[in-house]
Amino acid sequence: MKITKVNYTLSSAAATVKSRQAKRNEDIDNIHLPGGFVSGEAGLIGQHSSLENVSRPICKTTKVSGLMKREEILHNAKNHCFFVGLNDSGAELCKANAIYGIASIHCVQSQLGINPNATFITTPDMTITRNTGRWQSGFGYGGKISWGKGGTKLVILNTKPNACGILLGGLNELPDFETLVKKLHQIETHTIRIDGVEVVWDFYKSNHFIDIFEVKAVSKTNFNLPPYAFAIHGSANEFAGDNMSGFGLYYDKSNLLYDMADHIHTLFGEFHVVTGSAAEKYFEKYKYVEDFAKRKRKRAAELLFGDFLEISNEPHQGLVNMNEIVLGCHNSKNNATLFPLTLRADLPAYIVRGKPNLSQESIDLLGFEKRARRLGVYDRLLNANIIPHGGEYVLPNILTVNNVIEVNGKRYFDVEMQNDRGKKIISEVRELPYDYRGRTVLLRALEIGFLNIVAKLIPQCVLKI
Repeated sequence: MKITKVNYTLSSAAATVKSRQAKRNEDIDNIHLPGGFVSGEAGLIGQHSSLENVSRPICKTTKVSGLMKREEILHNAKNHCFFVGLNDSGAELCKANAIYGIASIHCVQSQLGINPNATFITTPDMTITRNTGRWQSGFGYGGKISWGKGGTKLVILNTKPNACGILLGGLNELPDFETLVKKLHQIETHTIRIDGVEVVWDFYKSNHFIDIFEVKAVSKTNFNLPPYAFAIHGSANEFAGDNMSGFGLYYDKSNLLYDMADHIHTLFGEFHVVTGSAAEKYFEKYKYVEDFAKRKRKRAAELLFGDFLEISNEPHQGLVNMNEIVLGCHNSKNNATLFPLTLRADLPAYIVRGKPNLSQESIDLLGFEKRARRLGVYDRLLNANIIPHGGEYVLPNILTVNNVIEVNGKRYFDVEMQNDRGKKIISEVRELPYDYRGRTVLLRALEIGFLNIVAKLIPQCVLKI
């Protein structure tokens, strides 16, 4: 895949240093990125744990001019991405888009005087994100994005955390499906509040659902799994915009958050961040929303099923700390936690347990070790501790990505079609026909050593109404 730049003028700063650029060795270990930093461990102030004392003032709107070519920044960003997905249309589009998001974070880090070493470590279900704002910012889905160790007071708002997750519960008896439909109708037509907030149910939305399974144990657990299980997939969209508790989580839906944020115009688009005490307040709000989302899923389960055994209720789209986010994958740092892995509706789902990952052996076999050590991010791979949460999207009409065309800051993807009858140029991916992957994601995760299977979940019924 190549990148074609159309109708773009380099910044004056880049033109000023053109002769110096020509004489410089373009070794990735010593690339001069915007702001005068050096890639790798020897960043300008890469060891800072807080942005409160950064000498450079942070303006509400800041334009980042480059000291290096855009192609070099993108090359450096690509080297900070560690892709372990399948070689299908979803994964290829993710690869093509994700380097732009990481490149933008590098520019933001540089502007704030931080070592520009943001990374994207994927899970085998890596694919597109159908959230338009996130996609336009240059992000994919199915992996962990890191821009620090957790202590730096900086949150990248373009990643758009929303605490989406799945509650997996156990049942002793298979429920009557007609009764469930009636109960679900009652839930959606009655006002229910949590902490005084009116709950907005979203079982019908996007890929949210309620599944009923028969449980077939594969390995031993600390407790006896019941014969049946259900999965409720949902988020806390009540807090996307401004709400009774104050600002929301989405910068493009919350005016209060937008006013709190710093807005940085990178070479690849505008990025929105919160720093210092604002970052702490945002993370505190996110943790509350995550807890709210868990209680919302539990409340729905109680209303639908009555008594149940809670097996898992974890987010797969949210902040781990102020410097890391999981997008479409589970944070499996606690190896005792069980997680659901859902595939297509016509295929079994699975209860899995994460293994410490990535292992040294896997890092070596994937060909990541030399590059990761050179960039100073080997520990992030060794302590990724992530697992896929589902099969995720594949685009059945698309074979691969040939080229990325940039026109005045907008990206277009030249894709090869499956029917071998021409090409297609796309920008947005939300409206593309899609399907969900099958067992290949699970097999890839087992091959790399992400997880162990605890139980197989045989589909009995899906509620999406």
